[in-house]
Amino acid sequence: MSRVLKTSGFLGLTVMMAVGLYMAMQLETGGNAGWLVPGHAHLGVLSILAIVMGSQVDALNVVGRLRKATAGLYLIGQWMLPLAVWGVSATGIAVIGMSTMLWGLCLVVSMLLMAHQAWTADSRDSAGPGTVTPSMD
Repeated sequence: MSRVLKTSGFLGLTVMMAVGLYMAMQLETGGNAGWLVPGHAHLGVLSILAIVMGSQVDALNVVGRLRKATAGLYLIGQWMLPLAVWGVSATGIAVIGMSTMLWGLCLVVSMLLMAHQAWTADSRDSAGPGTVTPSMD
């Protein structure tokens, strides 16, 4: 899952940069891309954190169901939160905006699982990066 988190992080940054280029092009031609700004910012920050999470999942030796839950919840939140923000900004449909609470909750639970692992992991039990096999990803 660390590979998936890191890949998702870099892919998210690529999408964020492409959106940024589109926004710059719109500004230069007199267009309005203001509705893209909030999702652009969310995707950028969450993508950077996905790369960090990918490294920390290995460093804290997160394994098994905890590893899958942490990565899965984070990936859902990383992509769905900015998409929901863009959806509300583009359409004005309030129901889409209410879903941001769910996607944010996915991110919070993922972070709480990592915080628990960081707090409870015994440094003597963790050999650090390299103890996770590729089959775990």
